[in-house]
Amino acid sequence: MERDIILKEVGKILIPLIQLFGLYVIINGHLSPGGGFSGGTILGTSLIIMHLIYGKDFIMKIYSRKRLITSLSISLIFYTLIKGYSFLSYQLHLPHPSAGVTGRILSAGFILPLNIAVGFLVASVFYIIFTIFINSEV
Repeated sequence: MERDIILKEVGKILIPLIQLFGLYVIINGHLSPGGGFSGGTILGTSLIIMHLIYGKDFIMKIYSRKRLITSLSISLIFYTLIKGYSFLSYQLHLPHPSAGVTGRILSAGFILPLNIAVGFLVASVFYIIFTIFINSEV
């Protein structure tokens, strides 16, 4: 199926901006409204828009099933390990990262890495759900 040239050209400009905004929301989430889930939905939506504009074959070159599952698995394992350590550090009085200077990006201990893990997890799950609905398969 031939794709509209206008959509392709507008997509070349908008999709990277949407993805950049999603990353900004994830990284800046502990300092302002947003975070992993909000930024992940923005990133997932950019993948869906890319799929709709450029087609399944184009996005599978960039974000193949193997990369999708790998991203999902690594994010979930990373989140589980960090959250588990965070919980145990308070229960067992283990060392944990202390809060830094308020308002700085690296000032929230485990919150930034957790936001990043949740963002990639949500983006992957959003795209998986979309592909299930559109193709009836992953």
